[in-house]
Amino acid sequence: MDPAKPSTNERRPQVSPAVNHEGRPLRRGFTTGATATAAAASAASALFGMGFVDPVTIRLPRGGGATFRLAESSEGVGWAMAAIVKDAGDDPDVTHGALVRVTLRPGAAGAGVTFRAGEGVGTVTKPGLQLAPGEPAINPVPRAMLAEAVGAVAGAAGAAPDVAVEIAIPGGEALALKTLNGRLGIVGGLSILGTTGIVIPFSCSSWIHSIHRGIDVARAEGLEHVAACTGSTSEAAVRRLYGLPDSALIDMGDFAGGTLKYLRRHPVPRLTLAGGFGKLVKLAQGHLDLHSGRSQVDLDALAATLEGMGAPGDFVARVPEAATAAGVLAEAEALGLPLADTVAERARAVAAEAAGPGVAVELVIFDRKGEVLARAPGR
Repeated sequence: MDPAKPSTNERRPQVSPAVNHEGRPLRRGFTTGATATAAAASAASALFGMGFVDPVTIRLPRGGGATFRLAESSEGVGWAMAAIVKDAGDDPDVTHGALVRVTLRPGAAGAGVTFRAGEGVGTVTKPGLQLAPGEPAINPVPRAMLAEAVGAVAGAAGAAPDVAVEIAIPGGEALALKTLNGRLGIVGGLSILGTTGIVIPFSCSSWIHSIHRGIDVARAEGLEHVAACTGSTSEAAVRRLYGLPDSALIDMGDFAGGTLKYLRRHPVPRLTLAGGFGKLVKLAQGHLDLHSGRSQVDLDALAATLEGMGAPGDFVARVPEAATAAGVLAEAEALGLPLADTVAERARAVAAEAAGPGVAVELVIFDRKGEVLARAPGR
């Protein structure tokens, strides 16, 4: 699953249900890596003179197998091509329904399995990713899967596994505009991803993957200040505030924990964590997953905070029944109570603890217009 670009809400997974609206369990799908591997295995069989295999079954990285049907196949002198339609199950994957076309040709003697980016598959241009600049954006686990599958077919044919594997996703360059690949320095198309071969619906694993790779790129470029933001408004506001380059901007979304825990292991000197009041109230209350389906603002705790700040008793009594945290903030501001400042400092403390001592964490709360509501400096 390629990372969905989180600049518009319709591209964000909104909930993490176990079942669909009809009560049916959500169907798992397959990664681009698994899909490409299956196509390569079938094409390898044809390339080595044994004909296309359809349906074709492959072994998954963590055990078990998966079976795929071909959508296309063709061959000529010195090449064979097989294609499979990517099935992401019930996950809102940008590559769901895309055609993954794999063409195999004989490679140089002793070279083993090598990889090329075809139409719609990107090329790495920045350091810090799992692949060197200039390499096709076919990640390490899919490469290993492809090499194993092609090697097994070559072995069965009594041939050396010296094969050039070209992966194409027609229309992939346009699809990549809906991902974070451009910011990560992957140009020209999509990435071939997957660590298990399986897509778990609404797991958001590709989003977290893009967060981690964004941090890797920032570190490789020697950046000392990065910003992790919950959405496009806070990201634009941080950009205005500090003039940070794209490589320093991490689209954290709701995954504060996934961001901060990775930074603990791969620190940068300075982090600005930014977002709206409602999301960061949850962080201040100890939640590291800020999604509305997985954490809620504790209004009783917010009332207790206000009581400790000397808020009037009638206001404190109404807070547990408030419709939104933003509404509570508006009334607190009208009373001259620095609720946003208190939340910012508490959220900063939670984030700093999660990120560890190697990262100086600053917390900034923005309103819907991108204006600063509160700021807790890094330490």
